[in-house]
Amino acid sequence: MLWGCFSAKGPGRLIRVKERMTGVMYREILSENLLPSARVLKMKRGWVFQHDNDPKHTARATKEWLRKKHFKVLEWPSQSPDLNPIENLWRELKVHVAQQQPQNITALEEICMEKWAKIPATVCEILVKTYRKRLTFFHFSNYRPLIFLSGRTCTIGG
Repeated sequence: MLWGCFSAKGPGRLIRVKERMTGVMYREILSENLLPSARVLKMKRGWVFQHDNDPKHTARATKEWLRKKHFKVLEWPSQSPDLNPIENLWRELKVHVAQQQPQNITALEEICMEKWAKIPATVCEILVKTYRKRLTFFHFSNYRPLIFLSGRTCTIGG
């Protein structure tokens, strides 16, 4: 499993999650990867973090951790469509991996890391700019994230 994040300024960190993720592990990932990504991407105050309604994301301990870190989180209604723009990046990564046909987990991880690092900032910027239109279409018009950082896990390979 992979966890990654991005903003309109480009891709953030991508890491391999080697075991079944728990709430504690998720908060560690955010602490060790989301915060450094926000710094490297030069995210200024006021950015909005978006993740889905996975139980690890909505757990009381996670919400409290995010609150203590002063994160603005885009609230996501339950049973809503998954509109997270990072899904577009996961899809591209999966297509690339399928074309490369890695023979082992090490090669798979290497391919993913290399491809992720080469995602153009322009692609990320377009995903963020069009995100507002998708939210409006699905009647989430109260959400106006101007500065945005999205993170999510993805399973690649089989």
